[in-house]
Amino acid sequence: MRRLRHLTGQHRTASTNRLLGALLAFNAGAINAGGFLLVSLYTSHMTGFASMLADNLILGNVKLVSVALGALLAFTAGAAVTAVLVNWARQNWLRSEYALPLLVEALLLLLFGLLGATLNRQAPFAVPLTVLVLAFIMGLQNALVSKISASQIRTTHMTGVITDLGIELGKLFYWNHSQRPPESRVRANRIKLRLFATLLGMFVAGGLVGAFGFKYVGFIWVLPLALVLLALSLPPLYADLQRILRIRRKLKASRQTP
Repeated sequence: MRRLRHLTGQHRTASTNRLLGALLAFNAGAINAGGFLLVSLYTSHMTGFASMLADNLILGNVKLVSVALGALLAFTAGAAVTAVLVNWARQNWLRSEYALPLLVEALLLLLFGLLGATLNRQAPFAVPLTVLVLAFIMGLQNALVSKISASQIRTTHMTGVITDLGIELGKLFYWNHSQRPPESRVRANRIKLRLFATLLGMFVAGGLVGAFGFKYVGFIWVLPLALVLLALSLPPLYADLQRILRIRRKLKASRQTP
């Protein structure tokens, strides 16, 4: 429980990074699957949107070009917002540098769950608002995990994770000749192997939960996901609030002292 309270804290460990990565991979899988049921698009799949943009530029399908471009820009904007929040918090010596983007993601998911039915309207250039909101959330989250783990963990798309998992499996099953010295033998990194397998498993599990929820419950299904993210972001934010209040009390007391 102590580890859960400090998952978004300023001071990081490899174990807390892995645990937070697994939770956010579950979250991304649920949002991605739910988004597909809503708009028939995987909103974390920027490779697909880039291909859609190129294909439809040639085919002359302006509507799909707009959708792809809107998703790419929204994802990029989400990543940029994470960078702004993290760097602003660092320059102001706040403990909530990683909690702030998670708070924004939680609030957007709450808004999406409560007002999701109205987001089916078209934004400018015929881009569904649902696509823009979900792509922005995925960009926000992906950049957050990248900042936390020094780009070692990804949660919103599994291409790199599956590639790395395959590499470690290849090392695991590699037959080392008995005459080779131990230092030259091929060995799998079992910590990475467990990490990549966990991320993939949590993403798939989140996809199952998200698909079930969006199909049978609707937009409101994202509220539990949002509340979990909100709870994870609150401890560092509360610590910063307490620190700011203490500083203000000290300044007020110093001004009143003759």
